[in-house]
Parts: sequence; C-alpha cells; structure tokens
Amino acid sequence: MRFIPFSLPSLLKTDRTALLPSRVLWLSCVAHALHDGYTDMIYALLPVWQADFGLGYGALAMLRGVYAGTMASLQIPAGRLAQRLGSRATLALGTLLAAGGYALAGMSGSLLGLCVALAVSGSGSSTQHPIASGAVSRVYGRRARGPLSVYNFSGDLGKSALPAAISLLVTLMPWRHALWIMSVLGCVVAVSIALFFPVVPRSTPAADAQSSGNRGGSGRGFSMLLSIGVLDTSVRMGLLTFLPFLLKEKGISQPMLGTALALVFIGGAAGKFACGWLGARLGVIGTVLATEGGTAACIVAVMLCPLSVAMVLLPLLGVMLNGTSSVLYGTVPELAPLDGAERAFALFYTGTIASGAISPVIYGFLGDRIGVHGATLATALTAIAIFPLAIALRSRLAHEA
Repeated sequence: MRFIPFSLPSLLKTDRTALLPSRVLWLSCVAHALHDGYTDMIYALLPVWQADFGLGYGALAMLRGVYAGTMASLQIPAGRLAQRLGSRATLALGTLLAAGGYALAGMSGSLLGLCVALAVSGSGSSTQHPIASGAVSRVYGRRARGPLSVYNFSGDLGKSALPAAISLLVTLMPWRHALWIMSVLGCVVAVSIALFFPVVPRSTPAADAQSSGNRGGSGRGFSMLLSIGVLDTSVRMGLLTFLPFLLKEKGISQPMLGTALALVFIGGAAGKFACGWLGARLGVIGTVLATEGGTAACIVAVMLCPLSVAMVLLPLLGVMLNGTSSVLYGTVPELAPLDGAERAFALFYTGTIASGAISPVIYGFLGDRIGVHGATLATALTAIAIFPLAIALRSRLAHEA
C-alpha cells in the first residue's frame, strides 16, 4: 500500500478545505438574515409597545435609535475583538447577546428596561456585519464579489421574514412570549455558528492572492468608497422618507401604499443579488454609474408620472436604489490592507448605518423648507453627485485603472 499517494486523512482534509468557503458563506447568510431581521423587528413592535407602555412618538423613536446607535457605534470594536477571539467565537457570542437582549426585552416593564434590552441586543448585532462579511471576503479572495452579493441579499430576506413572523406571533400570544420565541431562534443560530462555522485563518491563500493583486488600493481609495457608500445610503433613506407622501399626492390608497413599498423592497432585494454579480463582469465603476444614474432617472420619473406608471416603475427604482450597495460592499476587501478586512467592513458599515440614521432627518428639515418635491429632487441630485467620486475611484482599483 506504500504506492498509494493519498491517505484517508488527507482526503478528508481536502474535502473540508473544499467545503470551507461555502460553509462560511451560508452560515454568514443565516447570521445576516437573523441580525437584520432583529433590527427591523422593532418597526413591527413599536405599535405594540406604544399601546402597552403608553409611549409617545419621541419615546418610540428613541427605542429605534438606541438599537441602531449601539449597533453602529460598536462595529469597529467588534472587528477588533474578532482579531483577538477569532471570527467564530465573536460572531457566536454576538448572536447570543442579540438574542438575549430580546429575551430581556420580554421581561422589561418600563421604557428604561426596553432601552437597556435593545442596547444589549444592538451591541450583539454589531458583531455580524464586520465579522461575517470579512470572513466571506477572506475565504473567497478575488472571487468574493459574487458571494458578498449573496450575503448582502440574505439580509433583505431576514428583514422581510422576521418582522412578518413577529407580527403574526403577537396576534396569537402576548408580545413578551413572542419575543422569547424569537430569542430562542437566535440562540439556535448562535449554537450553530459555534459548532459549524469554520475557523477562518487570518491569512488564506485566496486572501493573499487578493491582497497581492490589489496593492493599488489605498487609504485614499477607501475614503472615496466610503463617501460613495454614505451618499448612496442617504439617497435611499431620504427617498424612502418622501415616497409615501409622493404617492399619496397621486391618489394612492392606504392598502395600495403598502403594496407600493413592497414593490420597492422586492426590487431592492433583486438589485442587491443581481448587481453584485453584474459588477464582477462589467466593472465596479460602470455598475455604480449605471445604478446611480438609473436611480436619479427613476426618482424624477416617479415624481412626474401618473400613479399607474409610477407603480410599474417602483420595482426598477428598488433595483437601482439597492443595487449600488452590493457593488460597494464587494469592493471593500479590494481597498482594505492585508488582514484588515474586518476593520474595513466595520468602518464602512459604521458610516453607512450612521448615514441611514442621520440623512432622513436632514432631508426632513429640507422638506420643511422647500417641500416634498424639492427634497425628493435633492435625493436625485445627490445620486448624480456620486459620479465624480466614482470616476476618481477608478484609478484606485487595480483591475480598472
């Protein structure tokens, strides 16, 4: 048997190596769906909490702000923690903490208790974006753009599924029991990550190849990419703030308004999935210019067209609004320093999440001064303002210079 060049252990090792990227991707997708679902579950729970605790709109806004603010502010510390504990341990502990926060919310009896519980859950969710996306980028290396678009798309699935699930559960049982059920789901995901998420080396052959092939990336290039991400998020969140009012001016009914928003979100999910793969084939800059130009054109068209035509355009508007984000996320590892994927993603998500929280307020004040149509047109102009940044970024990308 000495002439046999392969042993059973070596074959098993090869199989495990082959399975490493796909297992990292799918467990990262599960984590993304759960954590994004946890984030948007709050929207479905706000009316319940308002009725149960007698909260005003300011207090309700504070609850959402506590979760989002905690999650955004701890992205960078979470990335640093992963460098010490490892991706698997940090992601599993963060998922467990996010689930525990919702269990704690189910035991709270006051506004302060809810704030503490949501801060706990938000701090746990801060681990997911930088760690999971960083792990996917490391194991896929140069081929990470497509997998990152799948990862990005999975978050939209969670945003759709978990708020719908909690809305159904609160009709069948007390909301506290419903939160405990959702918390158990999070614990199951945390255990799955702890048991099955592969140990991703700090430096993999794929990551080394990626880093050596993208030495053109720099701090300046990453700053440009982050600026594009911040502006792109502001366009999306600003438009979604005014879109219901635009459609109401066109005579849409309240039930149809929900359908209209669903069309935008469905298009957005499709855009995240498709544009990541499109960027891998057509190039980052070309895809960004196409999606931002399409966003501006669709915004103006929805403003000017009658309701029937606007409804047809809404899915395309959603594709354009969300499509850019997948291309941007897929470019983060190209401009990140060696072994710096988690920190780069943490910075990127911190900027975009903060933009998503602040930009509706800015556009809201603008709308008070110049009206809904003027503020909506400002979001289209912001999309156009991304063009020079995208063109300047081209020279920073080694494969597009």
